Amino acid sequence: MTEIDAKTDALIPAWLTLPDIAEELDIEVTRVRQLVREGQVIAVRRGENRVLQVPAAFIGEGKVVRGLAGTLTLLRDDGFTDEEMLEWLFTPDDSLPGTPAQALRENRGTEVKRRAQALAV
Repeated sequence: MTEIDAKTDALIPAWLTLPDIAEELDIEVTRVRQLVREGQVIAVRRGENRVLQVPAAFIGEGKVVRGLAGTLTLLRDDGFTDEEMLEWLFTPDDSLPGTPAQALRENRGTEVKRRAQALAV
């Protein structure tokens, strides 16, 4: 869990709190915390109360977006911080088109992972 700067925060259009995610996924909040600890999603402290929040784009159709965990692992293995991963996932990429986060939601994970792997070269 980390904090992010205003520039990165501005890239992400919507956020969910851990209880919101628990409700969306129909699981306990403790299981959501486990997803964060395992690196399957990224949570950051935001707002006045510094509440843990996850980008809403990471959750869809009652589950964590397919391909997200693998992409995060690739980026982490390349030495990316949580903030750098969020910035990369939510920065528009004309070659996709859209952002890598959008591409993951649209089941275009192979393209996203290919770009993540290319970052290591």
